[in-house]
Amino acid sequence: MNRRRLQLVLGIGVAMLLAAVGVAVATGGRDVREQLTGFEETPQALSTPANGEFKARISRSAEQIEWRLSYRDFETPVSQAHIHFGQRATSGGISVWLCGNPSLNPPPGTEPCPPTAGTVSGVIERDDVVGPVPQGIAPTEYEEFVAALRAGYTYANVHSAARPPGEIRAQILDDDDDHDDDDDDD
Repeated sequence: MNRRRLQLVLGIGVAMLLAAVGVAVATGGRDVREQLTGFEETPQALSTPANGEFKARISRSAEQIEWRLSYRDFETPVSQAHIHFGQRATSGGISVWLCGNPSLNPPPGTEPCPPTAGTVSGVIERDDVVGPVPQGIAPTEYEEFVAALRAGYTYANVHSAARPPGEIRAQILDDDDDHDDDDDDD
C-alpha cells in the first residue's frame, strides 16, 4: 500500500510540475530593456545631457508588444518619439509612433510627448505599424515589423526642438544579445 501511495504522490507531483512549466511557457514573453543616449544617434549627439530608457515585453504569441519609454534632461522640448526600421548607425523610416506633438500629425490616439522629461507607454498592435513603405514594411504589416525587431533592425529614438532628426537613440537588440539585461555585475 505504501508503494501505491508513493506512486500516486509522485504522479501528482510530476503532473503539477509539468502544468507549472506549461503555464510559464504559455504566458512567457521576451523582455527588452535599452538605454537611449546621444552616442547611438545618427549623427551622434554626444553633447546632450538627455537620456532615456525603452522597455518592451513581446507577448509569447507576438500578437502585441507592451512598451514604456522614459526620458529626462532634454534642454529643449521633445517633439516626437518612434521605433524606426534601421540597423545600427543608419537612419531608417518610422515603423511605430510612441508619442508626438499634434502639429506633426501623428496617427490618431498617439500620446503627446512630455516636454523635457516624462514617461509614455502603450501597446503595439497591427494597426500601430505605419511603415516604412520604402523599406518594405507597409502599414499594418505587423509580422514584418516584429521580424525586424527580433532581428535587431529597429531602434527607438526621441526627437527634440534642438535636434529634429533625433537626440537620443537605442538599437532594439535581438534575442542573441545580452544588452537587455542588467550589467551591474561588471
